[in-house]
Amino acid sequence: MVVREDRKELIIDNAVGIFAEKGYYKATTAMVAAGAGVTQPYVFHFFRNKEELFNAVVTRAAGRICEIFNRIEAPADRLMDTMGNAFLQIMSTHRDEILLLMQAYTIAEPGIRAVVREKFGMIYDEVVAKFEQARVPNVREAASQFMGTGLLIAQSEVLELPRLLWCNHKAAQPE
Repeated sequence: MVVREDRKELIIDNAVGIFAEKGYYKATTAMVAAGAGVTQPYVFHFFRNKEELFNAVVTRAAGRICEIFNRIEAPADRLMDTMGNAFLQIMSTHRDEILLLMQAYTIAEPGIRAVVREKFGMIYDEVVAKFEQARVPNVREAASQFMGTGLLIAQSEVLELPRLLWCNHKAAQPE
């Protein structure tokens, strides 16, 4: 028997795929419902509208990143690489979800922008806390650079342009 929370997660899972394929503006809750094998009114049972559903995707993706960063234990000299590798692992297992989060700031809807701002702030705070705990020098600058690299990685993935990356990762090897 599928419980209520499982159905809600199924709807979010399908929303990720629909939003990734169609984009926020062209995706519809009817498409998400069809993909999840539920009715559109059932989608509205969990989410008031498409914006709230999209924000649930953003929230889940940000939570995933914070959770994995929170669990990492590494010395200061290996922390950024360890966290960077964890980010790349999340991107490989939840690619569409993470790429949606990393590009969600481009959506002009104020309600989405507010949630994205909050979630990026949450991730930044997690990175700062982890860097402070490890005594990484220039914590805020290092955290900003780390997050900027994550955005660049996402951009290179979307554009299928690995040479954008300057980091020492196999994806950054010249074509």
